[in-house]
Amino acid sequence: MSRLTVYRDTNPSVPVLRTEEPDEIAAALRPLGVRFERWESPVTLADDAASETVLAAYKPYLDELMGAGGAGSADVISLAPDNPAGPAMRQKFLSEHIHTEDEIRFFVKGSGSFVMHVNDHVYDTYCTQGDLISVPAGTKHWFDAGAKPSFTALRVFQDTTGWTPHYTGDAISERFPVA
Repeated sequence: MSRLTVYRDTNPSVPVLRTEEPDEIAAALRPLGVRFERWESPVTLADDAASETVLAAYKPYLDELMGAGGAGSADVISLAPDNPAGPAMRQKFLSEHIHTEDEIRFFVKGSGSFVMHVNDHVYDTYCTQGDLISVPAGTKHWFDAGAKPSFTALRVFQDTTGWTPHYTGDAISERFPVA
């Protein structure tokens, strides 16, 4: 179940909002320029489906999404709990950073949290299968899929160089463990 937990950035122990209602999540994130949607997809894939199979299955959805956002292409990122590179990949995105283009992800399976730091608040958006999230360029955030990450997601972009994380140097992500 998708979830949004919002905190003041000075108090990681007391949420000011917590909801699992997709419409409420979208409404709370909209003023930040963040797009959040639940997609009800008839697509059913094997757990070990190849990237090409995933892209082909979601092509109609991707065509619409890329046309609306001006994105140029999409790919698939997948991480299994037994991947030996998992801890290093996780660590790379645990520190607060920004990107120079929107970060658009659709969760085909599994889950992860996009945690945004905006206007003295921390927005922990826990995304699950069927969730689409688009975090605007320049938004301070971090991503965590847990100690044993397990997810497959579509990444949509204009230019892959926009994915390079630019770290802020703020240790706020250490004070706000994912809810």
